[in-house]
Amino acid sequence: MSIEKVREHFEKWGKSKDILEFNTSSATVELAAQALNVELARIAKTLSFKNGSGALLVVTAGDAKIDNGKFKKEFGFKAKMLSPDEVFAYTGHEIGGVCPFGLPENIPVYLDLSLKRFETVYPACGSSNSAIRLTCEELDKYSSNQKWVDVCKGWSEV
Repeated sequence: MSIEKVREHFEKWGKSKDILEFNTSSATVELAAQALNVELARIAKTLSFKNGSGALLVVTAGDAKIDNGKFKKEFGFKAKMLSPDEVFAYTGHEIGGVCPFGLPENIPVYLDLSLKRFETVYPACGSSNSAIRLTCEELDKYSSNQKWVDVCKGWSEV
């Protein structure tokens, strides 16, 4: 089970007890915001893209959308989302629970600047009814972020 991989991941830092599980689905930004009683933008959504013969993940604020021009400039190729089957094959997480934790080592993670306007954000934890509250510094550390990128549009500074 994917959430178990995420628990193991957080155990290294004594943070597995901080994973929140809900009786309702948190599989979308809207559902997660309702379950957590926070604004949509504070949900850290993890998007999965094709990267040659592999994949890469970009974690963005819940109100941000990928800007194709910025994405291509940053990564050198057009943004193409993975299919649900590919997402599971590459990440080990099902759609609705995809997160930047408990991943195979060959999956690079990038964090978008849209997250930095918040003191804390809420990424999923490997299931469609889980999340964890993290500062951006913690998210950077625990996700093995490659670097902060600017590949989104549709959001504004608070």
